[in-house]
Amino acid sequence: MTVGKTSVLVLDCAEPLELADFYAELLGAETRIGSDPDFVEVVGNTGVHLAVRRDHGYAPPSWPRPEDAHQAHLRILVDPGDMDEAEREAIGLGARPVDTGDSNSGPRDARVYTDPAGHSFSLAVYPARPEETV
Repeated sequence: MTVGKTSVLVLDCAEPLELADFYAELLGAETRIGSDPDFVEVVGNTGVHLAVRRDHGYAPPSWPRPEDAHQAHLRILVDPGDMDEAEREAIGLGARPVDTGDSNSGPRDARVYTDPAGHSFSLAVYPARPEETV
């Protein structure tokens, strides 16, 4: 017999509600605070489910520097025609581009940012489905 399981990516940070609000706005989701105010979930109706947890000794990753290289990052998928708008929205909410200058804009398939707590994430174009390439 297999035990039913699900998973959630948990990001550590100093201010969980602020970071959860950032991702809820960015992903069109909502925040849920349970009995532990140091653990906030971000849940959406399109399958979004992640959580943010307070770490009192939190220090942001130094990625892309090698000292504390990132261990994971979120990849947020967007339609190809929406990439520039998604970038404007992310930056307007407090995201910071990792690349500088012209290298992080234009018709690229992925763009990398850090969230307000320093975690890396990328906006990426939905991969083509087999029926779309025929």
